[in-house]
Amino acid sequence: MKKKVAFVCVHNSCRSQMAEGWAKKLGSDVLEAYSAGTERYPEVNPLAVQVMEEAGVDMSTHYPKLLSDIPAEVDILITMGCNVDCPYVPCKHREDWGIADPSGGSIEDYRKTRDIIKEKVKDLIKRIKNNQL
Repeated sequence: MKKKVAFVCVHNSCRSQMAEGWAKKLGSDVLEAYSAGTERYPEVNPLAVQVMEEAGVDMSTHYPKLLSDIPAEVDILITMGCNVDCPYVPCKHREDWGIADPSGGSIEDYRKTRDIIKEKVKDLIKRIKNNQL
């Protein structure tokens, strides 16, 4: 049985989208990945899409989603460092990754964020496979 994992931040335009992309690429055998934001936003950040494509993750079909667009209950909720209290989402496990938003920064900031998220997603997948979550 796959775990439902939701990655949540404010706009669902950068960090949570990267996390969803990595989770789908690296962990589709053990999880169903979703991402959402707490506020409506017009597009996924183009630099986020670009740096993920550099790493071999296609996000061309991704679009910003709200919490109402994903399952109402998930197994694991990951907040990306919202700097706000994310609304309550029913879940069995919750953690905050506290990742700084690279929006407005250089392409290198996006690459660093991408790589941090990749390592965190790999660790999450390992913990799921080891029945730690």
